[in-house]
Amino acid sequence: MAHVTKHIFVTGGVVSSLGKGLTSAAIALLLERRGYRVRLQKMDPYLNVDPGTMSPYQHGEVYVTEDGTETDLDLGHYERFTGIPCSRASNFTTGRIYSAVISRERAGGYLGKTVQVIPHVTDEIKKAIRELDAADVDIVITEVGGTAGDIESLPYLEAIRQFRQEIGRDNGLFIHITLVPFIKAAGELKTKPSQQSVGILRTIGIVPDILICRCEQPMNEEHKDKLALFCNVDRELVIDEPDVENSIYEVPIDLARQDLDVYILEKLALHVNSLDLKQWKAMVRTLIAPRRGEVEIAVVGKYISLRDAYKSIYEALTHGGIANNCRVKVRMIESEAIQDQGPARLLAGVAGILVPGGFGDRGIEGMLRTVQYARTRGIPFFGICLGMQCAVIEFARNVCKLGGANSTEFDKDSPAPVIDLMEEQQRVRDLGGTMRLGSYPCTLAEGTLARKSYGAARIRERHRHRYEFNNAFRAKLEGRGMRFSGICPEGELVEIVELPKHPWFLGCQFHPEFQSTPLKAHPLFRAFIGAALKKRKR
Repeated sequence: MAHVTKHIFVTGGVVSSLGKGLTSAAIALLLERRGYRVRLQKMDPYLNVDPGTMSPYQHGEVYVTEDGTETDLDLGHYERFTGIPCSRASNFTTGRIYSAVISRERAGGYLGKTVQVIPHVTDEIKKAIRELDAADVDIVITEVGGTAGDIESLPYLEAIRQFRQEIGRDNGLFIHITLVPFIKAAGELKTKPSQQSVGILRTIGIVPDILICRCEQPMNEEHKDKLALFCNVDRELVIDEPDVENSIYEVPIDLARQDLDVYILEKLALHVNSLDLKQWKAMVRTLIAPRRGEVEIAVVGKYISLRDAYKSIYEALTHGGIANNCRVKVRMIESEAIQDQGPARLLAGVAGILVPGGFGDRGIEGMLRTVQYARTRGIPFFGICLGMQCAVIEFARNVCKLGGANSTEFDKDSPAPVIDLMEEQQRVRDLGGTMRLGSYPCTLAEGTLARKSYGAARIRERHRHRYEFNNAFRAKLEGRGMRFSGICPEGELVEIVELPKHPWFLGCQFHPEFQSTPLKAHPLFRAFIGAALKKRKR
């Protein structure tokens, strides 16, 4: 019998930010823990080809896959929950879909036909969905961005309607995530918005098989009965998904408690294997009630006001806490606030300091003052991407006495450009998809903090940057005590810098947060939180 890949389509209604990506990831985890091979993808309705040129304030974090694709932050949830690497086939945008259609039209690929949304755009969307079909994939989960009723989402909804019709009911499933708001003045939950959301889907031919209801508190039987009746969904397939008390990692456990994964497998005519969540539940118990107390970490960044801008950073810090059996409390500080008020008061009492990535010169002086504060006071310091570059600039200025040391990103005429535009970037003009992106090798020197943390001599990490350490200044900085402990063998790019005489001081050019999971914290985050715990004790 020929292998058939099953498909689950996840849509959303009423409002955005309901957690479709998080729920999709949780479902994937449950199906994976029942022995099925799962892949995930997201369809984003915006016209950008990818989020790479979008402001963090507009879109949040840009998540980078191993193959160098700049994607939506939901793919971070996919990888953290399942450990399954995503790829270019895991994120499609309207910009990418339309680019493919227009390119085909220009090449004469439509043989003189009038190119239209139906069938040509919807055919391209269906082709994108099929990219994850393979003999080693049992189930593909496709999340459709936006909400039912959005003009931008209509081609995707029509495409998945057609797709389900083509593959048959046993091979395709519609899950609709919707809001059941609590009206404080009335003191009750209201189902009408969800009814209307499902009504919009039904007008275009999609009838949800399962309804997942986001709510501030659990629904009662009356609400479920009403939704089942008016939305034409089986009563047991109305699932409530109230806000979790402690962590997003509780979501799969709550959904399993309602047998959501069982109903999905039955609807897809798949065998319901036993579910193994022992390891996951043990991790959640450690997260909720750690034995070693709490440690406070300051994150000093450029985009602090939007939490999603550093989503993977915060999650990786949590993972580092789990690995050390402690709770991580994050003190979020705008780098401009350090610039204006100084570091002493804003950073007082923290056990560790992390400076993450970013672009542009706003707030850079605040980051440099943060690095100096951590360096001179022996506070564990972790610099990532721009944070590593700031560590180099601060060291060059204040230890090596290189006046005017800077990055050419901020000062093109710097007399000491210790950070400079990569040679391969010199002739780049387009901004989208042109940075150093994706996974690259790195060799770690013996006897270094990095080598000890990883427990390996050679690693691979994901990148997203245009500027690099300027090797012309390497001897000067090494002579004053900076150790270059990680080097990319492809072009001698400096990947990791350390200060051996400091309790724990490390900066890396890559983004280790993209490879951290709750079950397997990234080695650098695990080591950083461990160092912060020692600092707390001292």
